[in-house]
Amino acid sequence: MAKEVKPGVSSSGSDLERLQERVELLDDRLDNIDSVLTAVAERIMKQPVTITLSCPHCGKDIEVALVGQQKPT
Repeated sequence: MAKEVKPGVSSSGSDLERLQERVELLDDRLDNIDSVLTAVAERIMKQPVTITLSCPHCGKDIEVALVGQQKPT
């Protein structure tokens, strides 16, 4: 009778190696995303940013102002 392979159960060491490689790739991607977000946040903190939205129900404008803690150089 053929063996049933349950999902999530590794049948060989190569599956574990492949999973470890994918986790490392995910970690690298998350590091890259973190770097990009940090650069954007640093740029925003150097100057005030204003976001204007319109309320979908009443049509009034909503203004959100972000002001950073860094002094302009």
